[in-house]
Amino acid sequence: MLYPVIDGTWPAAHARHQSGWIIREGQGGGSRVSAATLVDEGAEIGVAEAAMCALGQTPLFMIRDGDAGLDQSLEARGYVIKDPVVMFAAPLAEMTLQRPPELRTFEVWPPLATQREIWAEGGIGAGRLAVMQRADCPKTTILGRVADHPAGTGYVGISDGCAMIHALEVQRDFRRKGLARQMTVAAALWAQKQGATSLALVTTMANAASRTLYASLGMSVVGHYHYRILNEA
Repeated sequence: MLYPVIDGTWPAAHARHQSGWIIREGQGGGSRVSAATLVDEGAEIGVAEAAMCALGQTPLFMIRDGDAGLDQSLEARGYVIKDPVVMFAAPLAEMTLQRPPELRTFEVWPPLATQREIWAEGGIGAGRLAVMQRADCPKTTILGRVADHPAGTGYVGISDGCAMIHALEVQRDFRRKGLARQMTVAAALWAQKQGATSLALVTTMANAASRTLYASLGMSVVGHYHYRILNEA
């Protein structure tokens, strides 16, 4: 499963085992780095809630494949589903049969100011940029250009031989021009040079355009997860 790859390429600021849970401190880096996950069946939900509140975080739980019991228990406590996610993956040998056009994509580390601006326009701010900086893995960003204009950016890291793309963003005026596809292939080509063997990413179920794109690239659905958060939150 891809959960260890998510943790390895998009890490929380701090994570600890506590009474049957993994408690994550996200520091503004989004749900993936802030949600608690179940380690031991029967662990008390109240313990995780208290731990997250002590960090100044709204209690949030990631529900993975196999967490059906936890899902039901949280629903009974008033937790609602947030952001159902689908995970895609493919062997790099298949992803790298194509090439983006010349001068369309660039491998860049650290990210340029123009990339930070593109991310900011898409709602990806300092907290998520800090996640990229602290990731202790082979990593880079992909800068995409359209008509010699910076138009897209994404981050990719490698864990356990699997490259994972995060924070792929294309500016609104440059969408539907094939750039997201070309940047995904560029990430695969970079990962292959680093010795990775597969490429993965996650997207929300609500993002039909992304799901169609990744399926068209030959990527397969390999799992799902969602979050549970209290209704009033």
